[in-house]
Amino acid sequence: MSYYEEYDYNKPFSLKIWAKMLPFLKPYRRRLVQVGLLMAVAALVDVAFPLFLRYAIDHFIEPGVTDGLWLFAAVLVIAAALGGVCVILFVRLAMRIEFNIGRDLRAATFNHLQTLSFSYYNNTPVGYMLARVMSDTGRIGDMVAWGVVDLTWSVLYVLGVFAAMFALDWRLALLAGAAVPIIAVVTVWFQTRLLRINRQVRRLNSSLTGSMNEGISGARTTKTLAIEDSQLASFSDLTAQMKKKTTLAARYNSVFLPLLLFIGSITTAWVLSSGGGLVLKLLVPLGTLAAFINYVMGIYEPIQQIARILSEFVSTQANIERVTMLLEREPDITDTPEVIERYGDAFHPKPENWESIRGDIEFRDVTFRYPDGSENVLEHFNLTVPAGSFVAIVGETGAGKSTLVNLVCRFFEPTEGTVLIDGRDARARSQLWLHSHLGYVLQSPHLFSGSVRENIRYGRLEATDEEVAEAARIAHADQVIQKLPEGLDAAVGEGGDRLSTGEKQLISFARAVLADPRIFVLDEATSSIDTETEALIQQATRHLLHGRTSFVIAHRLSTIREADMILVVDDGHIIERGTHKELLRARGHYYSLYTRQFEEEESDKVLR
Repeated sequence: MSYYEEYDYNKPFSLKIWAKMLPFLKPYRRRLVQVGLLMAVAALVDVAFPLFLRYAIDHFIEPGVTDGLWLFAAVLVIAAALGGVCVILFVRLAMRIEFNIGRDLRAATFNHLQTLSFSYYNNTPVGYMLARVMSDTGRIGDMVAWGVVDLTWSVLYVLGVFAAMFALDWRLALLAGAAVPIIAVVTVWFQTRLLRINRQVRRLNSSLTGSMNEGISGARTTKTLAIEDSQLASFSDLTAQMKKKTTLAARYNSVFLPLLLFIGSITTAWVLSSGGGLVLKLLVPLGTLAAFINYVMGIYEPIQQIARILSEFVSTQANIERVTMLLEREPDITDTPEVIERYGDAFHPKPENWESIRGDIEFRDVTFRYPDGSENVLEHFNLTVPAGSFVAIVGETGAGKSTLVNLVCRFFEPTEGTVLIDGRDARARSQLWLHSHLGYVLQSPHLFSGSVRENIRYGRLEATDEEVAEAARIAHADQVIQKLPEGLDAAVGEGGDRLSTGEKQLISFARAVLADPRIFVLDEATSSIDTETEALIQQATRHLLHGRTSFVIAHRLSTIREADMILVVDDGHIIERGTHKELLRARGHYYSLYTRQFEEEESDKVLR
């Protein structure tokens, strides 16, 4: 089973696990105490109602008198009103606790995700992170609020009922309590199995959701490959398993609830029969018997609820462990306390202490191996890149062209050796300082939901509308924006899906222009873009590369002839370096790549 998949959770209740939630509960401890007090009052009122019935029978109904009836009615109304007010107040408080704890957990997990390194996102499925931030935190908030409320009321009510029954008549109390162990055993047996089945149902539901999402998002691929039957069979198999498990749960419930009612009815009949005999012998007042009947009929549901809630507390421990596992995950790359003290961190930056950056980069005796790898990708690698240089990285698909870029951006750190920025170890200054001077245009650029203006402004949040428009003009994105009905205010859609790849890339170029980075990384991708947009991107690229230290992961070798240095990557290793002319004269791997691509481009021109 994958590390990130749901798993069966069979640990017993553990205070140690729940103690991890104390920092999130502490701000609301006052409200939790208030809820506990309200539940105690509500339970006391509920316990008192059968005693009111006893009093009414013994003092008004049997004697046939009405003296003091109005005072009794007033007390009864006050008790009912008190119970109602308690319910209203504890519902409001519990809702606030649920929402606030859920909000705090979501904020904590989301903020922590911002601190994790690039490698975490590289290896962790998005669905896993979403489940932790949304589903697990919501489940914990719900359990803390409503689980505590229901458990507190149920425990206090059961204790209060038994205290009242023993105070009224110990003989009938023993009769009524005789069924409690049976109820407890039956409840634990059924709840254990229902809990296991419900976990399986949740896992299947997650798989169904993923399968449906994949089926919808991949509908075009499904149709072009003509694999509708296969997709339907896979989905049908999941729904069949879902039906089987939910049906099994329904069967358990169909036996469990009636069985509880049967045991309760037998116990009630037993109490009624025995108590009736005692009433006829004048050993027990009629009002006491009536109170007992009310207690017996109402006590078994809270007992069953206690067992259910305790099972859910155990189940929720899995959610707590998954959330705390995320919160306790340490970033692979961290700044030292001294660096944080001077430069700040991602959430508390100290830009007043940030030095300007020229863009000199040096790899000094760098050896690098990916965290999950077994072989060195770089060994004792040295490279000096003066500020303003244009470095191109080329190689076959999957050759490992991103390794150097990831080290420059400090998405990874060298296993041995040092990467220097402006003559200083990159680790001597904060990640935020470096990333604030870094521009990165991806092969598949990502846009955030919102307008074109907002997406460009992410390059520099304090930029004015005029600066945003100017950046769009410099990057030639204005020619795209002019075609949009709402211009800069046009919505780009989720992930920018309302725009073509080329249009998204031009907007990401405008974002980079606005940021004005000293180090620029371009994962060049123009293979699936029309000729007009490609020309615009080439012009934007020339503007962005000018005067900046630039690393271009090149796909079209004709675009990097002017590079100051070309690094040729094969199987994760740099096998050649030099200028375009030097590498062609060497007639090595680069020469082979270039001539093959040149022939393909010439062939395409002929076909056009």
